[in-house]
Order: sequence, then C-alpha cells, then structure tokens
Amino acid sequence: MTLADLDPLWLTVRLAGLTTLILLVVGTPLAWWLAHTRSRIKFLAEAVTALPLVLPPTVIGFYLLIVLNPNAPLGAAWVNLTGSTLTFSFAGLVAGSIVYSLPFMVQPLQGAFELVGRRPLEAAATLRASPFDAFFTVAAPMALRGFVTGAVLTFAHTVGEFGVVLMVGGNIPGRTKVISIAIYEHVETIQYAQAHALSAILLVFSFLVLMLVYGLNRRFPVHVV
Repeated sequence: MTLADLDPLWLTVRLAGLTTLILLVVGTPLAWWLAHTRSRIKFLAEAVTALPLVLPPTVIGFYLLIVLNPNAPLGAAWVNLTGSTLTFSFAGLVAGSIVYSLPFMVQPLQGAFELVGRRPLEAAATLRASPFDAFFTVAAPMALRGFVTGAVLTFAHTVGEFGVVLMVGGNIPGRTKVISIAIYEHVETIQYAQAHALSAILLVFSFLVLMLVYGLNRRFPVHVV
C-alpha cells in the first residue's frame, strides 16, 4: 500500500471527525427537546430524525443532490457565498454526512436524557441554577454515556458511508474520494490486494468501535432518577 492509497483514509477521518463535532452541537439540543417535550408533533420529529435508518443511502443521496445542486436555493446561496458548489465537494460530503448520521447521534442522547429525568434539574433549580448551568453541571455529566455512544457511533457510521458520498461527492481524489469509494474502485479495477488492505482497516476499526461502545456502556451506566 502506497501513501497515495492512504489519502482516502485521512479524508475519511477528517469527514467523520467534522461530522461528529457538528452533530454534537446540533444533535444535543434536538435530543434534549425530544426527551422532554410534550408537543403533539414529537412523533413526527422523531420519525424525520430516524428516516436515514430506513431509507436507502442512494435515495438520501439523490434528494441531497437535488437540494444541494447550484440551481436549487440552498446550493445557489452556497455558490454566492463561497464561489464553489456544494455538490462534488468536501463541504457537500459534510452536509450529506450530517443528514445521514443524524439518528446515530440523536437517539443515544435522547435515551440518555430520558433516563436522567427531570428531578436533578428541579433540584438544581432550587439551588438557583439557571437552565443552562443545570444542563452543563448536572444533566450532561449524568448523560455522559449517551454523549460517548453517540459520538463513537456517528464517527464510525460516517466512516462507512458509501451511497450518500458517491451520489453527492462522486469520486474526486483528494476532495471526495473517501475510503469506501476507494475500496469500490479497487474492486472494479481488479486490484484486490489494495481493496483487501483498506477493507481490513475498516473491519478492525469497526470491531474496535463496537468493543469501545459496549465497554463504555458497562463502565459508565446512565444514572436513572
């Protein structure tokens, strides 16, 4: 395996890391709202959030391609702002990955917040803690397992993307050619040794991720109130 063969690996790590950080910021308030809201539209929000779990990645990628292309409002706004397109770019891969991996961040966090309950926040309120302070000093530490599980699963799920990244980003070396696309290309060109090496990396990585998640679940149980 040459250094050029490792370029898709580093690009994949960048994509997964950035996607995880963004979803931690975006997914946390969404998960908090889903865990505590009594709104009648909660079931609808949960269904929309979970859609990537049941929709084929190519379907998600197709609709993202429509939404992100330069002729669509969002795609045109991005072109006017940055001078480049969202489609067939690293930024487009990030946008697609956020949509595709959203439930892998939100659902563990929602479950952890629901187990924490309201009583710790009510107790913090009696001590004159603001909702913001109560969340970061009480709820977030108690839901640590949800944060860790969500971050690990989101990172791992993004690493293994194929259909979405192929539809939105294509196969541009150094820009959108992630490890799953590189494996597919090696198989197409009958370069089985290279495909095997990259596949082995993903296999070991996936196994270690599962070990980490199950190990953390045993070590850091969610506090139930």
